[in-house]
Amino acid sequence: MNKSILFSFLFIQNILFAQFSERNLSSEKWQFKNAKENKWLAASVPGTVHLDLMNNKIIPDPYKDENEKKVQWIENEDWDYQTSFKISPKELANQNIELIFNGLDTFSEIYLNGKLLQTTDNMFRKWTIPVKQNLKIGENSLQVKFKSAVDVGKELAKKVPFTTPESPRSYVRKAQYQFGWDWGPRLVTAGIWKDVKLNFWNNAKLNNIKVEQKTLTTQKADLNIHAEIFTEKGGKYSFLINGKSQNVDLKSGLNQVSIPYQIQNPKLWEPNGWGEQNLYDVNILLQKDSKVIAEKSERIGLRTIELIQEKDEKGKSFYFKVNGNPIYAKGTNWIPSDSFTPRITKEKYQKLIKDCKEANMNMIRVWGGGIYEDDEFYKACDENGILVWQDFMFAGSFYPSDENFQKNVELEVKDQIERLQNHASLALWCGNNEVDEAIVNWGYQKQFKYSKEDSLQVWKDYKKIFHEVIPNAIKKYATSDKSIYWPSSPSIGWGHKESLTEGDSHYWGVWWGEQPFEIFNEKVPRFASEYGFQGMPTLETTKAMFSGTPDLSLQNGTIKAHEKHSRGWEIIDNYMKRDYNIPTDFVKYNYISQLLQARGMQIAIEAHRRAKPYNMGTLYWQLNDCWPVVSWSSIDYLGNWKALHYQVKRSFENQVILTEEKNNVLDFYAINDEPKKFEDVKVEIQVIDFNGKILKDITTVPDGKTLEKIVKLDPIETDNLISASNKNEIFLKLALKDKSEKIIAQNNYFFAKPKDLKLTKPTIKIKKISAIEIEVSTDVLTKDVYLMGDTHFSDNFFDLLPKTTKIITLSKPLEKVEVMSLFDTIN
Repeated sequence: MNKSILFSFLFIQNILFAQFSERNLSSEKWQFKNAKENKWLAASVPGTVHLDLMNNKIIPDPYKDENEKKVQWIENEDWDYQTSFKISPKELANQNIELIFNGLDTFSEIYLNGKLLQTTDNMFRKWTIPVKQNLKIGENSLQVKFKSAVDVGKELAKKVPFTTPESPRSYVRKAQYQFGWDWGPRLVTAGIWKDVKLNFWNNAKLNNIKVEQKTLTTQKADLNIHAEIFTEKGGKYSFLINGKSQNVDLKSGLNQVSIPYQIQNPKLWEPNGWGEQNLYDVNILLQKDSKVIAEKSERIGLRTIELIQEKDEKGKSFYFKVNGNPIYAKGTNWIPSDSFTPRITKEKYQKLIKDCKEANMNMIRVWGGGIYEDDEFYKACDENGILVWQDFMFAGSFYPSDENFQKNVELEVKDQIERLQNHASLALWCGNNEVDEAIVNWGYQKQFKYSKEDSLQVWKDYKKIFHEVIPNAIKKYATSDKSIYWPSSPSIGWGHKESLTEGDSHYWGVWWGEQPFEIFNEKVPRFASEYGFQGMPTLETTKAMFSGTPDLSLQNGTIKAHEKHSRGWEIIDNYMKRDYNIPTDFVKYNYISQLLQARGMQIAIEAHRRAKPYNMGTLYWQLNDCWPVVSWSSIDYLGNWKALHYQVKRSFENQVILTEEKNNVLDFYAINDEPKKFEDVKVEIQVIDFNGKILKDITTVPDGKTLEKIVKLDPIETDNLISASNKNEIFLKLALKDKSEKIIAQNNYFFAKPKDLKLTKPTIKIKKISAIEIEVSTDVLTKDVYLMGDTHFSDNFFDLLPKTTKIITLSKPLEKVEVMSLFDTIN
């Protein structure tokens, strides 16, 4: 029998006769009530009070109509939850029984059989309580009493002698976006938001396993397996790693054990676009007298990650190396994909991360105003090759640093490191989102009339939490290979010239500064970790804003309520009129708003990629939504791709050919993000009119004929390609080819803004090839083809060149596909 199969058999067999077990209390019958009332109602665990109130038809769905306003009273109330469960004599006979809450939101008291066992004050911590002495054979009652986080926060805020921005959210260790953001509703909830379990164990238990990678070569991977083991009595134990046994002497109480382990001829974990995501299972058994008394399993990937910052003539570099190679980071920012986090399914996590992979991304930043995501999120990133930039959950405010807060933060960091650090995808821990920038840039000190002492205290608090407490906790709890720390994102605030020459940058001159999209060509940072522009969600998601028949009008109160930026519509219109004709028809306006968003982000991404290796990362804001909303997302709340996501997929291809027009000169850039070379490359440039006539045909070859990372080709004067009179009627078709004439990359370049193009009416034909395949064809240039219907199209919002066809795959059959193009909005 194969050794690994034999071990798996023994692993399962041992567990069947093991001296430990777990029981899920989430599936018991739970009830809840307002603390001021007597009537108990049915509740769900995991859950939130808002979901329970909705399920009991006490409140309307806050995502629909203008209902958000109607549910604001909930945040000011206290809420009680309870259940009862039976304990058998056999269960009570276990030496140790622990009650484990994986997540309580946020301020609560836990009672078992009427006795107060624990108070909690942090949504992001795991609470483990020994309960053997408090349990009894037969019926047991469990109650969790939640205090209003807003009320507790206000009391905590009173202890500070100055007003903090958006008080009291920074005083409560709770998902900050619940208090409302410029893309999300204010829904400050409470409840048992993660699983509740009883853990039974005897003799010993494995608290946690950390897998440290010491060295990695093509021949072998040297690992240290660090185990925290609690034993009832000391003695000789066997510690098995994938069936390989080692004797260990353990003392009574807490033990820290480190065992070396080798993997021969390791297969590396590579980021998306570079290779396979090879993963290894590490199965741990603890045995005493040949009996399994504890077990744990981890799934790891073997790879090296470094953050490189080196001074150069322009400032200081900022990029990641993976497996020894510099990687150009292409990706996005993640927010929680629901305002009610227990509703986020494993399937939703998997789909959104697969959508990132499909769009050629290799990195995602978990934004610091949300939550540390479910294990399934990180598992999906491991499997799909998406590196994770992990913010700690602090965002855009001033945070206290009293002793209680410090200790609370340290334990939060400990819990999250121990849960997440074995994931192959984890690249970096970041202290916070925009807290440094808020202190330096946003003028709160002047707004709230701070004294000099107040301002100094804010900076002192900041340094204590983000330059001492968190990095010290990482050193204490993380292994050496998982301890890259960056104190704040961005490192230097927007507007300071250094924000473009070192560190990571959040550039908001577009949107907040209302600068034209073209400013992206000038404001290129070393690593762009935030930039963005709003676009409407798809029509399906827009209709989901209504409980009844949708009234699709920009003047409708429901539509207005689902734009959380105070000047959002005005800013969209101001940008739209620069580049497009503003439609009066709602469906066409929705379409153009998506094209506008995609166009802005295309300009930004291309500017960043042309600047490689000065710029080595571009993470746009944002991937997803937490409710149906007009926002910066590329995928809307219902999971539909907006025009932006289709454009990102094109803009993030590993090989691209890009054009920059400046001072009547065209520069061409061939870019390759894979760690391999292309020999004997050439670029073919065709000047084509909108009817398909080829006016000029040019072939250019880069110096050395090799494309390794980025090659700038010989410039061409614009006048040599076009005349001023026909620039609205022609475009460039670019093709990057290798020595076998295979097209590595292709692109089209237009000389005029969309509203100035002299488009002619296209004849678009759609031919059904199979139930889930169509062929789209056109006679003349068709700009921004928009396929409509209740299905996912493999491509959409694309340009179809004259007399060409394109095959499109549908996620499910559709009786009829509606189609629109830019021409329909011009006339």
